[in-house]
Amino acid sequence: MEIKKWNDIKGEYKDGLLLGNGASIAIDDSFSYKSLKKHAIDEGYFTEQVQALFDAFHTEDFELILRIVWHAYHVNGALGISDNQTKNAYEAVRDTLITSVRSVHCLRSAASQYFENVYSFSKNFNTICSLNYDLTFYWVIMHGNDIKDGHIFKDCFNGKIFDDEWRKYRDRIYSQKKCTLLFYPHGNLVFARDKIENELKIRADNEELLDSILSKWEQGSYIPLFVSEGTSEQKIKSIQSSYYLNTVYREVLTDMNESLVIYGCGLGEHDLHIINRVCLGGTRKFAVSVFPDGNEEAFCNRVSQIIEDACSNEKIEIEFFSASSDGCWKNT
Repeated sequence: MEIKKWNDIKGEYKDGLLLGNGASIAIDDSFSYKSLKKHAIDEGYFTEQVQALFDAFHTEDFELILRIVWHAYHVNGALGISDNQTKNAYEAVRDTLITSVRSVHCLRSAASQYFENVYSFSKNFNTICSLNYDLTFYWVIMHGNDIKDGHIFKDCFNGKIFDDEWRKYRDRIYSQKKCTLLFYPHGNLVFARDKIENELKIRADNEELLDSILSKWEQGSYIPLFVSEGTSEQKIKSIQSSYYLNTVYREVLTDMNESLVIYGCGLGEHDLHIINRVCLGGTRKFAVSVFPDGNEEAFCNRVSQIIEDACSNEKIEIEFFSASSDGCWKNT
């Protein structure tokens, strides 16, 4: 299996870019933990009460558990039911999540050295879908939009609210020469829900964005909207509970056009739903990044089979490129 250099194939790939956790790890290795829940357990943040809730609902998803106990807490309050146990459970899950995110997420200043390179790579695509809940790529697009070089990233939010007529954002206005639409199929830290299920984007100064998000969680005003754990089937159920996530899943992933670059994504079982939707939309040309770890051939064979199965034996083209090659992601 030939592993090519990015600069040798980049001219053939301008449509879609799918980012996995490896993209965030390349910027800061603090994101290399296997799961947010496992990190919380390893660091001793999990209490018996929190673990009991995860066990009761047979899930690995922080956001789902937090949403369940948050709604129970607000319902009890609305009905005048005094229930400290529910309140304590909600606060325990919330505080565990906040502590976990704060402990693993890098500072903007630590990631900023890569912003220019990542921006130069990313602005060549028409559509980008990031599977990562962290803020690193969000910081990159804010950096890129501040440059004002004729290119602009659009997340299809009108202020704080997602615009379901997202396709109109492909139109260029004013001095824009090119635009890239950006979506988060599994949500992101910048997204939140209120107690009546309204979904919105949290806005703040770039330097203070993470602190602003965690502060709003602490105040109990919002709960996060991201899917960080679970099997492919569990993630689909969580996606279907959100208007934004479901719109991205149903409409955007099937609109990536002919070619797709997959960077930093291991394409494990937990991401099969993403590849299935992409193939359903007619994407037939794939370039997949490979990290040099001594198991490159096995990885390429496994990924090839996954994509071929997802595309139902349609005629497709798959090639692989080194994640460390020049011009790729953060590399100069």
